[in-house]
Amino acid sequence: MTDMTEQNSIPLATDLADKVALVTGAGRGIGRRIAEVLAGCGAKIACVDVNAESLAETQKAIQEAGGTAEIFACNVTDSEAVNATVKAVTKQMGGLTILVNNAGITRDNLCMRMKDDEFDSVIAVNLKGTFLFSRAAMRPLMKATGGRIINIASVSGLMGNPGQTNYSASKAGVIGLTRTIAM
Repeated sequence: MTDMTEQNSIPLATDLADKVALVTGAGRGIGRRIAEVLAGCGAKIACVDVNAESLAETQKAIQEAGGTAEIFACNVTDSEAVNATVKAVTKQMGGLTILVNNAGITRDNLCMRMKDDEFDSVIAVNLKGTFLFSRAAMRPLMKATGGRIINIASVSGLMGNPGQTNYSASKAGVIGLTRTIAM
């Protein structure tokens, strides 16, 4: 078995030992890879996703590679669930140092054909979820030495993209939210 550091194909010269990273959307795709890379740098990972089954696969992959991961099923659009998840992570994992707001969805359609629920669901997951987790994590992150929030946006939030009115609007919102929180 190789350890997490050897398994990383993305070379990061960052020591995250004794850090706790919460990654939303960690069940698959970019979120899973972010969780694996951070674990490879020594961070303990709180894997968050709405899909508990895929979270278990991410946790297993991290643990088999020698990392530490716990899973927390959570709907990022539910304020009470987000608050409870952040509290559970800080209690079970001994704090919170890094928040990666990665959870995101697409519901592509031309603007004139886009249904309200296609627009609302993308805004809720991509933008509101980023806001809710950022707000819930601020106090524990301020207590942590070097606490960080990393929000995953998209060039679509700057330039737009045909058929992605909802996605582009959500990512433009994430960019504005990130800039404002940074201030």
